[in-house]
Amino acid sequence: MPATAETVMSTSTVPTEVIEAGAPTDPEMNQRLDALLGQERKAFQAVSGKRIKRLATAPRSTFGKPGSIKVSYSRQWVDSQPRVSNGGAEWACLAEALYFEARGETVKGQFAVAEVILNRVDSGLYPSTVCAVVNQGTGRKYQCQFTYTCDGYSDAIREQAAYDRVGKIAWLVLNGAPRQLTGGATHYHTNAVRPSWARQFPRTARIGVHSFYRHPRS
Repeated sequence: MPATAETVMSTSTVPTEVIEAGAPTDPEMNQRLDALLGQERKAFQAVSGKRIKRLATAPRSTFGKPGSIKVSYSRQWVDSQPRVSNGGAEWACLAEALYFEARGETVKGQFAVAEVILNRVDSGLYPSTVCAVVNQGTGRKYQCQFTYTCDGYSDAIREQAAYDRVGKIAWLVLNGAPRQLTGGATHYHTNAVRPSWARQFPRTARIGVHSFYRHPRS
């Protein structure tokens, strides 16, 4: 598993924590969620320069109807599927995110991470394309949704077999694989941490080393 930080998607999926411990009243909760969404929108405006071109040229995401493709959450089944060499910009962004964030997970866990990304795109609370969701960040080191986009390290693909596998998963999810693993989750963190926002968002699933949560407004 790639290294992650608590303020990024692999452990938190919220760029900057604003929700404190406790049990606020409904008005207080609304104010806190407004602040959280405001920070996420502001962060999206500060994406690192090396990814601006990709974000600017990506079309609005359109996906196959979830459930229109039948899948099996086994490595053997995924490995038997045709290799995808060029599935388009949205596919490339999703495959890259799965490679750097979830290549050490089980196939089921990789499908689950892909679900979160597409759920965000569909939610209306986050950017409207896969590439924009993946690259959302503040422009500062380790202040982003996915660690690999802001950690300063090379994004070179060094494990081709793992990349081919997540590339197949990315294609399947974009083209209609079921999205039933996470209960509509928009956030997740590793089970090694417990971010404070996790006490405010309903948990929807535990898969592999991750716990999944749904934004209350999604």
